[in-house]
Amino acid sequence: MANKDNKSAHNAAQYDVQVVKTIPYYNELHYETLNIVRAAGIEPAIWLDTGCGTGTFVKKAFEKYPGAFFILADPSQEMMDESKKKLDGIRGSFRFLPPVATQDLRINDKCDVITAIQSHHYGDAAQRVLAVKTAFNMLNKNGIFVTTENIMPFSFEGTAIGKANWKSFQVKNGKTVGEADKHISRFGKDYFPINIEEHLKLYRETGFKAVEMFWYSYMQAGFYCIK
Repeated sequence: MANKDNKSAHNAAQYDVQVVKTIPYYNELHYETLNIVRAAGIEPAIWLDTGCGTGTFVKKAFEKYPGAFFILADPSQEMMDESKKKLDGIRGSFRFLPPVATQDLRINDKCDVITAIQSHHYGDAAQRVLAVKTAFNMLNKNGIFVTTENIMPFSFEGTAIGKANWKSFQVKNGKTVGEADKHISRFGKDYFPINIEEHLKLYRETGFKAVEMFWYSYMQAGFYCIK
C-alpha cells in the first residue's frame, strides 16, 4: 500500500534515504540520463522534469546545465515541498508547478528536454499512453524525452527471478527481509509495469522518430525518444 503523501513506497521526507536502498543503481540512472542528453547534443533552454520527486535529479541536471530553465512537476504536494527545500538558495531558474501528473500537464512552453524518472509506471494503461502523448506534444522538434521505469519481464519465470534478485539487493542494502518482501509485493498492485517491447511500441506509435533503450538492470529500464 502506498504511503499517504505520494505513490512511491516511501514518504517524501524519507524518500532520498530509502530510494537508494530500493532501486539498484539509482544514482547511476540519473547520471546516465544526463549522459544521454549530452550525447544527443542538446543544449536545453527549457527542461521539464515530471514526477520530479524531491528534486534530486533536477539539482544534478542544473549542475550540468546551469543556463537551462527547469520546470518541476509531481502529483504529490509533499514531494514538491521537498524539491523546493532542496533547490532553495540555488541561483538558477526553476518553476514549481502545483501538484499534477504528466497526463494532466498543461504548459505554454515547448521543451527541449522532458524527463520522467521512475514515475510513469504508477499510471494505468490509459494514463500511461496519455502521459507519453502529453510529453510528445510538449516537446520541440528534435527535443528528447527520457524515461526510466520499473519493467515487467517477458515470462513468469523471469518475473520470479527478477523479484528474488531485487529482494536480495534490498536486503543487502539495509532493509529487513520483511521490508523487502513488502516492497516486492507492490509489483503489479501499486504500480503497473509493462515489458520492454510494449515500451518501444508505445513510443514509436506516439510518433517519436527515434526510440532507443539505454539502460536495463534488475527490473528497471531506461528509454530515450527523439521527436
